[in-house]
Amino acid sequence: MSAMVQVAVAGDVAEAEEIQEILRNAGIESELKAATDDDPLTVLVPESSLDEAQDAIEALTEPDDILAE
Repeated sequence: MSAMVQVAVAGDVAEAEEIQEILRNAGIESELKAATDDDPLTVLVPESSLDEAQDAIEALTEPDDILAE
């Protein structure tokens, strides 16, 4: 299995779950991670799926909604 890498940062749980749903619909596994309860949630995907995940998120969101890295 590939290492997990950051694909997006969500400001809250609802946004993170929306990103996960987009990725799930594209057939991409994802995980959520936050350093503390007050931190934004980082959305992680397998490194091998990073480009596909970025494309899926960009295709289904407005550019200002998500900070993709």
